[in-house]
Amino acid sequence: MTAVAAVAAAAVGAVALPAAATGHHNPGRAHAAVYISRVQYDSPGRDDRSNRSLNQEWVDITNSTRRAVNLNGWTLRDEDGHTYTFRHVRLDGRSTVRVHTGVGRDSRTDLFQDRRAYVWNNDYDTATLLNDRGRFVDDASWGRHHRGHRR
Repeated sequence: MTAVAAVAAAAVGAVALPAAATGHHNPGRAHAAVYISRVQYDSPGRDDRSNRSLNQEWVDITNSTRRAVNLNGWTLRDEDGHTYTFRHVRLDGRSTVRVHTGVGRDSRTDLFQDRRAYVWNNDYDTATLLNDRGRFVDDASWGRHHRGHRR
């Protein structure tokens, strides 16, 4: 009976929360030290391109190790090639930084792409994290995967 209650609670939570995706959709891949832990690809409310709405669209990058990682030169991009390059960012051990789409002031926990338009498609997309040498680190995908209409 508790399994049924857990499934029901998960279903209610999925309806109540805004659309989000978590990383590591390739179960066979080893857990990376730095990875995409969550993506909020559909900001809550109306997509009105306000800075508030843009900043409610974000990607969490997590460092699971004890040591800090220098993210300088790393990139985060979508399927359409919109790219954010990390500049002067050190991600402490066992911590997460949230990369918002809109304009804001960078801090240790929040970074801003300073864009005035959405990056992540609501219906499908892939967030890809590459290191400073352009090598694949991690990705997170959601929705159906074929090229098509952007919002």
